[in-house]
Amino acid sequence: MADNVNHPKHYTQGKIEVIDFILDQKMGYLESNILKYICRYKYKNGLEDLKKAQWYINKLIQETENERQDNWNIWW
Repeated sequence: MADNVNHPKHYTQGKIEVIDFILDQKMGYLESNILKYICRYKYKNGLEDLKKAQWYINKLIQETENERQDNWNIWW
């Protein structure tokens, strides 16, 4: 029987669970959600998960651009 709480099938398709990789890499919230949705899209919500990943990618880009601008403003 599948363990949908501790080891959901849509996160355990390879040799390492997605959560273990996220923790090992010390990923932040945005990056971990991107990875989560990319890894599970084939096994759970398909296109909807890809669109969620895209939303988080766009948010990460926006935040990164804002940080660069903020850092630039500190120096000038």
